Amino acid sequence: MAKVGMKNRELKREQTVAKYAEKRAALKAIISSPTASDDEKWEAQVKLQKLPRDASPSRLRNRCQVTGRPHAVLRKFRLSRIKLREAMMRGDVPGLKKASW
Repeated sequence: MAKVGMKNRELKREQTVAKYAEKRAALKAIISSPTASDDEKWEAQVKLQKLPRDASPSRLRNRCQVTGRPHAVLRKFRLSRIKLREAMMRGDVPGLKKASW
C-alpha cells in the first residue's frame, strides 16, 4: 500500500487541478487565439506560468482508490489490477467475470 502522505498529496493535486481548470482553459484559449495580439498572448503566457505547478493536469497520477498503487490502474474502475480481480471474484463488479475458453 502507498503511504498515506502520497495518497493525500495526490488528492491535493486533484483539488488544485479542479480549482484552476477554468482559469487555465481561458488562458490557453487566449494563447492559441489567432485574433489576440502578441502582447495579450505574452501576458496570458506569463499568467499561465505563474499558476501553481500542481494546477497542471499532467501532474496527476492515476492511483488505486483502495491501495494507492500507482501502476496497473484501470481508469474505468480506478482500481489496480489486483484489487479489481479480487472485487470481480467476489462478484462486486457487475458484468465482469473470469475469462474461460
